[in-house]
Amino acid sequence: MRILKLSDVYFPRVNGVSTSIQTFRQSLYELGHETVLLAPDYGDPGQCEEAGVRRVAARRVPLDPEDRMMQYRRLLGQARDTLRGGGYDVVHVHTPFLAHYAGVRLRREFGVPVVETYHTYFEEYLHHYVPFLPGGVLRLLARRFTVSQCRAVDALVVPTHAMLEVLRRYGVAARAEVIPTGLDPERFTGGEGNRFRRRLGIPSGQPLLVHISRVAHEKNIDFVLRVFKRVHSYRPGTRLVIAGEGPAEASLRSLAARLGLQAAVHFVGYLDRAGELLDCYRAADAFVFASRTETQGLVLLEAMALGVPVVSTAVLGTTEVLRDAEGAIVVREEESEFAAAVLGLLDDPELQTTLRAGGARTAARWSATSLAGRMAELYRDVAGGAAEALGEPVR
Repeated sequence: MRILKLSDVYFPRVNGVSTSIQTFRQSLYELGHETVLLAPDYGDPGQCEEAGVRRVAARRVPLDPEDRMMQYRRLLGQARDTLRGGGYDVVHVHTPFLAHYAGVRLRREFGVPVVETYHTYFEEYLHHYVPFLPGGVLRLLARRFTVSQCRAVDALVVPTHAMLEVLRRYGVAARAEVIPTGLDPERFTGGEGNRFRRRLGIPSGQPLLVHISRVAHEKNIDFVLRVFKRVHSYRPGTRLVIAGEGPAEASLRSLAARLGLQAAVHFVGYLDRAGELLDCYRAADAFVFASRTETQGLVLLEAMALGVPVVSTAVLGTTEVLRDAEGAIVVREEESEFAAAVLGLLDDPELQTTLRAGGARTAARWSATSLAGRMAELYRDVAGGAAEALGEPVR
């Protein structure tokens, strides 16, 4: 099969959407399927160039230095040229912005079916960025926006059953398949923890907690900092690394200063996924996480794949990842309880060993190849239905 993918974000913009797209593209290729991705040109000399990734001219987004807005006419033009080349079975949209509207238009113009992945839980997202509107108004707008967009496509891909239940409560009636993003085990076999510790001047025996995500308000990193304050008061030598970038960094640095943690918290920015990021994971005694808005929570699987014990809340998509996970301690979003779990883990080498081994077993169950096979089945089914509706033979 041939699939045209559209996304408003991709590497070097690091987030779960970029990771999901890359993982599925690689696994689909291994299964014999061809994908072409249209994504923004970030104008970055270090921008990754991959086979089948075509960059669309884009401009910076005001007040959001990480993202780019593609030129809509360029996006449509490149997508049309690609589809005119023939042989494309499905358009797969990964983001609800210009890529979505381009995908819907291509569906109308070319009769090609459109699949869209629902990556972002907008109801718990918008109030951080539009604080001048009441929360109830924003929730209503987010739900109506979601229902409208989902109605315009042929099928949805949702990372977890928990997120699908949310969509059904909204009134989304579109066909939807739960297909999480898997892990490629070959990508999570390296990493040198001591190398990362040396870079930050943290001795090998000093306790280190790690949090990796986009540094955004909806990730609930302020809660992680308050938990760390409690941990640090009992174990003053403990350090916390926050890896990633985003709009909440300035406020989180300010909070760390108010909590007296400037010397104990390291903001290290984005890390290369093939090198420094693996080192960062490997350096950790525990991975700490408390996001309320994850539609899946890939970083939890990545941590467990690298044998890092996880201490996390379980909300929405992370509930599914952490259900029956052998490498994690699941706690409520309560500062003293979370801190006690971290301290208990740091004080118990036997528990650390058990969780490291269990986490690796858990991650092994999330096979990227198997999940890509399920995605390909959805593509075939949707493409077959579209061909039948047009009276064409199904390939």
